[in-house]
Amino acid sequence: MKDTQLHHVPVVIVGGGQAGLSTAKCLQEKGIQSIIFERHEKFHSWRVNRWDSFCLVTPNWQCRLPGFHYDTEYGGTDPDGFMLRDEITDYLDAFVETFKPDLREHVDVTRVAPQPAGGFRVETSIGTWICDQVVIATGGYDTPIEPDYARALSPEVMQMHSVDYRNVDQFPEGGVLIVGTGQSGVQVMEDFTRAGRDVHLAVGPAPRSPRKYRGRDATDWLYDAGHYAITIDTHPDPHKALTQTNHYMSGRDGGKEIDLRQFHVDHGVELYGSLAGMDGTTVSFLPDLTKNLDDADKSYVGIRTQIDAYIAAQGIDAPIEPPFTKVWEPKVERTELNLAEAGITSVLWAIGFRPDYSWIEADVFDERGKPKFNRGVTEQPGLHFIGLGWLNTWGSGRFLGIEEDSRYLADRIDEQLSAKAVA
Repeated sequence: MKDTQLHHVPVVIVGGGQAGLSTAKCLQEKGIQSIIFERHEKFHSWRVNRWDSFCLVTPNWQCRLPGFHYDTEYGGTDPDGFMLRDEITDYLDAFVETFKPDLREHVDVTRVAPQPAGGFRVETSIGTWICDQVVIATGGYDTPIEPDYARALSPEVMQMHSVDYRNVDQFPEGGVLIVGTGQSGVQVMEDFTRAGRDVHLAVGPAPRSPRKYRGRDATDWLYDAGHYAITIDTHPDPHKALTQTNHYMSGRDGGKEIDLRQFHVDHGVELYGSLAGMDGTTVSFLPDLTKNLDDADKSYVGIRTQIDAYIAAQGIDAPIEPPFTKVWEPKVERTELNLAEAGITSVLWAIGFRPDYSWIEADVFDERGKPKFNRGVTEQPGLHFIGLGWLNTWGSGRFLGIEEDSRYLADRIDEQLSAKAVA
């Protein structure tokens, strides 16, 4: 039953993931009351929107929630490993138990509107709150992306978005066309190849990364070299940083790199360029397979080169590895495929999500609908964002950077509340 009484709280946080709850923890340490509204249950995206074999891509030591690091406060015993889905939620649940926030689950926030006298009106499915500050911690994964031409595909071909994927058994017998080569696409591809399924992959422009290189995980080298401390304001190519898809690699089996050429050679995965259209059982591709594979390898080699330079500059004794060589190159780029003739009975979309901020009534969005801010602080006094990629550094939106971001935001909220109290 919806409460019609108006309630007041200093800070409302929308979103009960690691970003929202980390902010609540930092605010609590400052003695600032907050309430968190989560439309599902806490950590829903980790708990529900992940497939059965899901594991982290970054090492466990990077899990650094405020005052609750994996290998210290949590007492994790495998800092260089990669937690599985249920291990991740165990870690997150243990974090919440350390401070017991005011978390309201299964509550929809339907409107956030600035008030003429300052502060905000927050309307929810259980009532309305008036607050001084609002933190939007909903992430950017509201609406799964599927292109308009997906509706032109024959109904005989099953379609599924990666958000609904759990395991290969959900799919009918026959081949599968996986569209997208970001983190989700390549890891789901491996699920299907392990099951002995016939896999076809539409290869997009996502870059790839080495996993282990010169005796250590590549992310360890990059961290030591200060790569993850680079801010968006000091990045040499901020546009590329903000628009580039995440590098693909895997944490499976203790961590591995993903070379799509190798998957073609070893597992017979058929590779095509970017998907361009659908009509009945016919799909078309752009002739960009060679370019996309080469660009991914360029990124891969570039990271190795960065690590080599750091090792040389520091005089570190590290094993030498042979240079990268391509194990396969496409001789002909196929731009059209009849799914029925190829025995393909299903399509899995792994081309990402788009956010939905239609419920926020504030002039803080650009022409593409993306929020504008400086380290999460917008020009609308009291309205903030957290948990988004490159909020400040590469680690923003990931476990590695959430402590720094949430502490910074809590400081700014404290300053704004204090200034209002004095005024």
